[in-house]
Amino acid sequence: MHTIDFEPIGRRGPCSADHSLLDCARQLNVDIVSLCGGVGNCGRCRVQVIEGQVSRLTLDEAAELSADEQRQGFRLACQAYPLSAVRVHVPPTSLTAPQRTQVEGLEVDVMLEPPVRAVEVQLSAPSLDAPIPDDLNLLASLGMPGGRIDFHLQQTLSRRLRELDWRLSAAVRGGEVIAVAAPGAPWAGLAVDIGTTKIAAYLVDMATGRTLAAKGMMNPQIAYGEDVIARIVAASKSPADAQRLQNLLVEALNQLAAELCAQSGLAVEQVVEAAVVGNTAIHHLFLGLPVRQLGLAPYVPAVRAPLEIKAREIGLQLSPGAYLYLPPNVAGYVGADHVAVLLAARLAEAQATTLAIDIGTNTEICLAHHGRLTSVSCASGPAFEGAHIKFGMRAAPGAIEHVRLQGERLEIQTIGGEAPVGLCGSGLLDVVAELRRNNILDKMGRMQENPRVRKDGVAEFILAERPGQAPLTISQKDVRELQLAKAAIRAGIQALAAAAGLAETDIQQVIIAGAFGTFIDLGSAVAIGMLPGLPLERFHQVGNAAGTGARMLLISLSQRAKAAELARRAGYIELASVPNFQRMFAEATYL
Repeated sequence: MHTIDFEPIGRRGPCSADHSLLDCARQLNVDIVSLCGGVGNCGRCRVQVIEGQVSRLTLDEAAELSADEQRQGFRLACQAYPLSAVRVHVPPTSLTAPQRTQVEGLEVDVMLEPPVRAVEVQLSAPSLDAPIPDDLNLLASLGMPGGRIDFHLQQTLSRRLRELDWRLSAAVRGGEVIAVAAPGAPWAGLAVDIGTTKIAAYLVDMATGRTLAAKGMMNPQIAYGEDVIARIVAASKSPADAQRLQNLLVEALNQLAAELCAQSGLAVEQVVEAAVVGNTAIHHLFLGLPVRQLGLAPYVPAVRAPLEIKAREIGLQLSPGAYLYLPPNVAGYVGADHVAVLLAARLAEAQATTLAIDIGTNTEICLAHHGRLTSVSCASGPAFEGAHIKFGMRAAPGAIEHVRLQGERLEIQTIGGEAPVGLCGSGLLDVVAELRRNNILDKMGRMQENPRVRKDGVAEFILAERPGQAPLTISQKDVRELQLAKAAIRAGIQALAAAAGLAETDIQQVIIAGAFGTFIDLGSAVAIGMLPGLPLERFHQVGNAAGTGARMLLISLSQRAKAAELARRAGYIELASVPNFQRMFAEATYL
């Protein structure tokens, strides 16, 4: 028996020498993708052996792995057998969707410079000889004679000082005391990425920068429209409608904060700082700012500058004295979430010509070339989330997430290994790529005749027969939805490259961010023309970079200064003003 350690999942356990690394992973509940069932010909179970000895490279592996991957220790988990204790790194692309979501909670590598610091202090109780007022007593004990105390804290301060017997931990922000608690009580911060479709929230220890808990939920504003334009229209109808859209977000964040604190054994009153990012429309709706002008040319934001306000001013139920920070926006459709992505990807420091793509319902793209940053926003729509797809669904158990078609043999993998019930975004991408590779779809996306294609009003390709139910299919209409979504992204990339005088082949590195960007198979994305036809080693999937950026901004004042500088530096191209953009978009729909 040998001990196998799977990183970054954090699973470790004994494994027999006659079991492959894939078998070991399954025993330890590490869900590695394997379409071929472990026979070595799908190439999806790539892992990197960091320490220890494994069996020799097989012919199947030599055919699937590049020379560079072999040098870096990559193996197919189904073909490698342990010869000693082994430490294995499992890249996100080799994990099924639920565990890929887990690895998005990795720690942020940034110097800790929190805006809030904890100061433990022992006060002297007032007496007849020294009847010092409670506010002056606290400020003097903290060495802040010219400081101030949050007014809501002042309303309860006298009682709290006596309950704590004059010994306490104070949360100090700049020259202001914003909260007090028992000595040793941890202070936490809340970092949130509000996406058009999903919200990701992280509870962070302000003293260490460690992520205590993470949680996601659907953006409840989706009831008012799947895209920001629909929500801008809805909020512009009346002040009451705008208030309802704001309340939905505030209530969602309050729910997430409460659940994260309960999970971590903290009270919400211990959350003393929040950093929230989102696109410009979401940013404005969350703060109750006017959005009507965002829907009208020239699409200007009401506020571009970074903001710091008391969280309670918009109804966030954290510590009463907590502050809410929002980084700057760039333009009407390039917001604070894009700034967070640029920060997390360290794009301003890139030496090579680099493209950063944050894929979502709204996709933001930035090109870094010779120190210049230029961004665009693309309305890629909700197809990547499974919306407008006949059997579309979110990445949940039973969703088809990977597909391979060889002749008449169709192999599918579902999340959780359960019976197929629908098709999530990454599965949709895989299906279309496989249909195109097998000439079941032509260049225009038209479905051709095939034993699995049926025509019942509209052509459909049967993915799975389901006894007692209609078969699970992908339709011609579903293909068209994906073509529109992927064309928006590709045309945006082409517009940026053309504006910089570059060919797409000049792009040396592509950073793929966003929840959907973490899940996609890069080969499939290139095969259907969503991404440029560059060598796959130039692409890097980084997960929810906006969420990572939000955490960086939560715990570091210098990162906030960098965010402000990034927003000033980032140029913006309005795609509507790009010559021949409609022709560029139409051509980008080709598969």
